[in-house]
Amino acid sequence: MARTQDQRRAETRARLIDAAADLFARKGFHAVSAEAVAEAAGRTTGALYNHFGGKEGLLLALLEVWKDQTAAELLAGFEDVTGLDERLAALFEVLTRDDGDRGASWLLLEMELWLHGARDPEIGEPLARRYAGIRARLAEGLADWADTAGVPLRRSPERTATAVLGVLIGCAVQHRLDPPAVETRAVVEGLRDLLGLPDGPPHDHHLSRLAPKGEHPCGSTC
Repeated sequence: MARTQDQRRAETRARLIDAAADLFARKGFHAVSAEAVAEAAGRTTGALYNHFGGKEGLLLALLEVWKDQTAAELLAGFEDVTGLDERLAALFEVLTRDDGDRGASWLLLEMELWLHGARDPEIGEPLARRYAGIRARLAEGLADWADTAGVPLRRSPERTATAVLGVLIGCAVQHRLDPPAVETRAVVEGLRDLLGLPDGPPHDHHLSRLAPKGEHPCGSTC
């Protein structure tokens, strides 16, 4: 069956976004030309400008897709375990795994988006809204979890969510450069401290509500 024009346009758009994600992560936004993205996608530069108006528009489209795509990819490993410490470890390990071609490209792209957003309000404003959404959902999940587990949080859910997200991303950034120096166990202990949990053997509390509505705390937004 012949593809419709809408299907062909959707495929072209998806190929350009995928190529941009890979190139921007590996080389940086400013080092990659529109021509290079189009070539990697097997499309023309004219098609890129037709769909996105240029690299800036492509970056904005990538930011929108990225918040959903990373959530789906990262959530898979998170749902494989149920124990408290295992889930805390999974929150970190799915962010630092090296699984071939994509490897830890999410972190590189996340940092590239942040760097560009910090310099350009047009990117920075939607990126800030993305992080705000992540924090709100994580705070909701933390509040629900604390209520279900009967473990009161030391700080408000909103402040706790901000700190948890900071620990995860900050540790992932350090791990990228020096993996042996940032052990998963240390990250788990830090997260337990934030949640007001004592040290000791793993508990049977579950964190299934920590990522409400099917979203990973970092992939929505990460």
